[in-house]
Amino acid sequence: MPVARPAVGSLLTLAAAGVFAINGTVSTLALQAGIPPTNLTALRCTGAAIALLLALAVVAPRRLRLRRADVPLVALLGVVGIAATQFLFYTAIDGRLPVGIALVFEMTAPVFIALYVWLVRREQVRNRLWWALALSLSGLVLVAEVWSGGGSLDPLGVAVALAAAVCLATYYLVGERSAAGLDPMAVTAWSFAAAAVFWAVAAPWWRFDAGVLAERVPVSLGNAQLPLWVLVGWIAVLGAALPFWLSLAALRHLPPTTAGILATAEPVLASIVAWLWVEQVLTGWQIAGGAVVLTGIVLAQTARTAAEPGPVPETVPS
Repeated sequence: MPVARPAVGSLLTLAAAGVFAINGTVSTLALQAGIPPTNLTALRCTGAAIALLLALAVVAPRRLRLRRADVPLVALLGVVGIAATQFLFYTAIDGRLPVGIALVFEMTAPVFIALYVWLVRREQVRNRLWWALALSLSGLVLVAEVWSGGGSLDPLGVAVALAAAVCLATYYLVGERSAAGLDPMAVTAWSFAAAAVFWAVAAPWWRFDAGVLAERVPVSLGNAQLPLWVLVGWIAVLGAALPFWLSLAALRHLPPTTAGILATAEPVLASIVAWLWVEQVLTGWQIAGGAVVLTGIVLAQTARTAAEPGPVPETVPS
């Protein structure tokens, strides 16, 4: 039994949040270059699935074994938790919402989870749930600046970001209840594979003009340009496979709730990266509202009295 090292787990979780944060801006650049959210999601899911499956096949092939009875579960996690969540996130940031704001909306998933287990499962929850709900709602009001002529944010962007939060909550709830005892890395790898298969049907890769990947696109760093395939490669491998592996490794040293709280650093880091890289500037009210929402998310993470550790990383698959 390996010795738990909380400091190592914290560093791994923060590293995963940092890589995910950078990925938000890289994804924005790929979307601005003309790749539709459907195709970018398909490329990311397919690339991450190949990277994760190949890594397991080389390092620990036995961990790839999956029982036939577990296939529907993995398919559900892949389609709803990965394919849908990532597509909705990309739709939200495709000229609609700043990356950090989209993540703040998406990361309200723990609030939906706490409400679900209280209303549907009838689990006992701590009174802090109500503080979490109040802070999250009031923070979102500040983020949206609803007093400024109906709000300063794109309504469709807000709607799809909240839909992503619901999909993410489903990902965690299904994982913790149904996949207990399964290998977390195998579940993650096969879930990405299921997402890749889904997108092969929904947005067939053979209809995508792969020639555009060779085009050089500006990356908002002076006059620098890179082939589009470099951005897509980052998004699939360094922006998906790597941070998922880091977050799974962190769970060897940290309980999921602690990892989930640390992962709330992601929208903060993503906002900083987007501000420095592509000059996505947030207003003072949006920054304050984001801080209030994240406080509510932390309270929601700790509102459950009998949360079960899940087999999936407590980070946002965005």
